[in-house]
Amino acid sequence: MHAFDVLGDPVRRRILELLATGEQSSGEVTAVIQREFGISQPAVSQHLRVLRDSGFASVRAEGTRRLYAVEPGPLREIDAWLERFRAFWDQRLDALATELARGKRERRIANEKKES
Repeated sequence: MHAFDVLGDPVRRRILELLATGEQSSGEVTAVIQREFGISQPAVSQHLRVLRDSGFASVRAEGTRRLYAVEPGPLREIDAWLERFRAFWDQRLDALATELARGKRERRIANEKKES
């Protein structure tokens, strides 16, 4: 399964967001996903399996619990793919930063004139 196919599903994206905060048990993930998406425990388990099988998440056993964590490799691959498109938004962000700085400078000058 291609990385964008994996991340194309909102449930899997949300699971990755949860795991990005740190390792979590399948029960913790399931509780949040069931509350937010209203899907069954087996459905959440399937999403966790897709994430694990595609390399986005790892799992380790701790007694009877299964603890999931984000695996950075596939995310690095997506980041590398996105690199060719960054120029489209970086230019706009640079322009925004310039306009914000200009606005601050103009406000500072205006305030200095008021005070004198």
